[in-house]
Amino acid sequence: MIDLSSNDSSRNLRVREFYLGRQPILDRQQGLVAYELLFRNAPIGPAQIDTSALSATAAVIAHASQLGVERVIGESLAFVNVDADAILSDIFGFLPREKTVLEIDQTMQATPAVLARMSDLASHGFRFALVDVRGDSAQVQAMLPMIEFVKMSMRDTSPDMRARTAPRFKRDGKQLVAEKVETREEFQNCLDLGFDYFQGFYFARPAIMSGKKLTPSQLALLELMKLVTSDADNPDIERAIKRDVSLALNLIRLVNTPAVGARQRIDSLSQAVAILGRRQLQRWLQIMLYAEPGKRGNNLTPLLLLATTRGRLLELLAQKLRPAHRHVADIAFTVGIMSLMDTLFGMPMTEIMTQVAVSEEVSDALLYRAGFFGDLLKLAEALERIEDNEEAILPALADLAMSTQELVELEMAAFEWSDTVTRYAV
Repeated sequence: MIDLSSNDSSRNLRVREFYLGRQPILDRQQGLVAYELLFRNAPIGPAQIDTSALSATAAVIAHASQLGVERVIGESLAFVNVDADAILSDIFGFLPREKTVLEIDQTMQATPAVLARMSDLASHGFRFALVDVRGDSAQVQAMLPMIEFVKMSMRDTSPDMRARTAPRFKRDGKQLVAEKVETREEFQNCLDLGFDYFQGFYFARPAIMSGKKLTPSQLALLELMKLVTSDADNPDIERAIKRDVSLALNLIRLVNTPAVGARQRIDSLSQAVAILGRRQLQRWLQIMLYAEPGKRGNNLTPLLLLATTRGRLLELLAQKLRPAHRHVADIAFTVGIMSLMDTLFGMPMTEIMTQVAVSEEVSDALLYRAGFFGDLLKLAEALERIEDNEEAILPALADLAMSTQELVELEMAAFEWSDTVTRYAV
């Protein structure tokens, strides 16, 4: 149970444990610009919230913010859903105003008090997004002057409605965000209509092409990974790295970053391999499979960010659940990273398993979501799709004997690690 209390005893809060999820928001080039933070109460009976208290959502935001929202979003913006109670509260002192976009549902009553508070928050640097917009109602018009982003759902609006309303909002200078974009066709349709940003898992849906083979660069990385895992001599590993100039340069850059912490400048591959060590070298190679050349900062691919976050979360879960077995955490990381390779390569996972040598427990997790690692993977996938899979999370946590509070802490650590490693390592 989370217990957040203000100085006003009439506004004491007792709110259920919560889940935290985040969904990337991408620009027209599919570069990362923001995350929507998804806070959901665990389905464990009714929330006990006094009618005079802040909303449950606001209380959860407060707690997550105390844990550190910037750990979750890195250098990106945070879209955070709020209601009228939250708008009228003082909860926003917890949030980094220069990085926060407050999401308001189009059905929220635009009372004079709400509009005045929105104006005050805007004067302090907060921005607003209007969500689930389906038309041009009086409510929408009342709030529109203070709105920067207009979000339209692919599930709740028809193509005809989007075609009619999107140009009007564009003429008003609003930035359009397409939500629940699940297919490449929907993404292209919204591009054609002039949408600026996109949210949904279309980027993680594999376009399967039968008989497709890995590219030479991907094969080189996999061959190098085999050398590392088979305990090949360092000179053999160095020679393999030297055959790919960009790989060699990235490795030198990696060992000279704060993430590695070398005490002096490293300029040779032999030093780099020795300092990084086999375990970290293997991990870096797995991550590099997802890295597109020339994409850094806000242009990092969402698949890279999703894979690194998933891998780290599985590793942290394994460390928590099997603390005496370090190799279990390493396997969990590999399962997390490899679970998106069908999307990365555009190939069925069954075919990838014929080209990449893995243990039976890894194969079972990737193909059937079976075993201990399969259970961890199912939990991570449910969290990524928390809006659609909330009911799947509680049984998974019960099976793993974990609380939602423990899960949130591990999620935040995974988000922070993903942001750091993709900033420095690719």
